[in-house]
Amino acid sequence: MQTGFKLNLTPVKEPLGFVKVVEWLTAVLAFGSCGGYTGRNLVSIFCGGSTNETLSATFTYPFRLNQELLVENNTTLCNCTVPATHLVGDSSSSVEFFVAEAVLAFLYSMVALLVYLGYMHVYRDSDFGPMFDFVLTAVFAFLWLVCSSAWARGLQTVKDATGTAGIESTLALCMDRDVKCEVTEFASMRSLNISVIFGFLSLIIWAGNAWFVYKETSWHSQKVNAQQAAGRGPNLAPI
Repeated sequence: MQTGFKLNLTPVKEPLGFVKVVEWLTAVLAFGSCGGYTGRNLVSIFCGGSTNETLSATFTYPFRLNQELLVENNTTLCNCTVPATHLVGDSSSSVEFFVAEAVLAFLYSMVALLVYLGYMHVYRDSDFGPMFDFVLTAVFAFLWLVCSSAWARGLQTVKDATGTAGIESTLALCMDRDVKCEVTEFASMRSLNISVIFGFLSLIIWAGNAWFVYKETSWHSQKVNAQQAAGRGPNLAPI
């Protein structure tokens, strides 16, 4: 059996290889649309009888909101001295899990494509290769489900903490009867929403690809052979 590199573009024209290209692309879009994000909400504070104030609620990847300063220490707002105040919440674990999954999926897709295009003759002549590929594909599909769900919840936490209700509950000054706090300018979170969409899209693609990889395994061929043997039935000699 030849084990050397032999370039063959045919697998890319088949579902097995073509879907791997799509998986590679969606992984890039998933981590690229949320990694390095920076947003800023403008908070207007209406002080009643005195001069109105403005604050900036800035939040960046990986969204450790409890480390993002909303008000510096001993800042005067509405004639009151306000202590240092941070935003509330921490979505770093969910978004870092999501990005890590996307990066690993990106790398595995590249390695799998290299095997398909250069070592497909080895891949299909062995039992281990397709089985290993199937198990990892199924694992990645499951991890996409977990990390996308976690990041969707984490993103909602970011939206809640940086919205009007979140700012009002964070800044004690907003509890004053004569003071009203409102977010009057919102940062665009379109790319973050897109990252969640690509996360769940990746789940569907990887789960679907698991079937095509399963068809390459000996488990599938044994099942097909058993069904064919059962369909033919026993050979009975004529009486």
